[in-house]
Amino acid sequence: MKTLSKQLKGLDIVLKRFNSLTNRFSHYFRFVAELILVQLIVSILFLFLFSDFISLPFFFLLILTESILFILIFLRFRSRELSKITTLVRTIREKKIDSSDEISLPKNLSSLESEIKLMYQKNREDIEYLKKLERMRSEFLANVSHELRTPIFAIQGYLETLLNGAIKDEKVNIQFLEKANHHTLNLNNLLNDLIDISMIETGEMRMSFRYFEIAEFVTQIISESNQMAVDKGISLIFSPPPKRMQLFGDKNKLKQAMVNLIQNAIKYTEKGSVEVSILEVENAGEIVIKDTGIGIPSECLVRIFERFFRVDKARSRDVGGTGLGLAIVKHIIEAHGSQICVKSEVGKGSEFSFRLKK
Repeated sequence: MKTLSKQLKGLDIVLKRFNSLTNRFSHYFRFVAELILVQLIVSILFLFLFSDFISLPFFFLLILTESILFILIFLRFRSRELSKITTLVRTIREKKIDSSDEISLPKNLSSLESEIKLMYQKNREDIEYLKKLERMRSEFLANVSHELRTPIFAIQGYLETLLNGAIKDEKVNIQFLEKANHHTLNLNNLLNDLIDISMIETGEMRMSFRYFEIAEFVTQIISESNQMAVDKGISLIFSPPPKRMQLFGDKNKLKQAMVNLIQNAIKYTEKGSVEVSILEVENAGEIVIKDTGIGIPSECLVRIFERFFRVDKARSRDVGGTGLGLAIVKHIIEAHGSQICVKSEVGKGSEFSFRLKK
């Protein structure tokens, strides 16, 4: 609202100054017109008194007088129009208009009316957007507070228990220390994700685009994630492209996205496999991560890329999710001029895919 008020206030000041200038010229021309009229009267008297008076000067005076009168009439109409514009601006500034349809000016000012309507509508949209951002910021801060509180309270509980005597109990001391350490790792992951998404959304994320060999790139990621799949007893499969393929992107950011998608697939797959494949499509390469996991309900598909959204909150905490991973993936893929697509069916698995330029 402040932005709209400032703009309207500025427009109101300009109109007032222009109106003041117009009034000054109006007074000036009125004074000149009165002088010319006096001269005209003198000329007419002179015409009657002297028969040999030449009428040519009288003719020029008459033309000049008509011109002055026309200017005065024009300024009078212009003054009325400016008054209507000033009233309209004041009405908008005082928030007495709820819709652009209520903005109305005379037909000869239709272009100005259209511009004011566009300005009004644009500012309304900007205000709504700012309100939405404010709501998102409030929700984000509330979610961050909640997410930070969980591991901190858990660590605090384990440490207090150890300090109160459990440190001497060999049956639980190591177990409690391991659990506290696990929560510190979760806390560190959360903070790293918060830093990443903050940099992304503020435009501070630096990208370094170049062509790279996609098969070699994915093979390395598969190698690093394979132990996680082995520990869960599932297969991690890589289906490389049929021929050598180079794709365009930021390797570091894409690795972050790929690791997130692959590890998510492993976390939510109890049996079966996770398959990463690369397909050649037109002028791009399509990277597909498909699993045989628990799947995602259809009503949740539109929200899974929201910050801190979890399909199953209890299960997500058990597997160590921060709730920010897919939001970061979405931002990274969009920064590459692409989109992350998802297909899923409960009990049968999920498929995430995106394309990169060849």
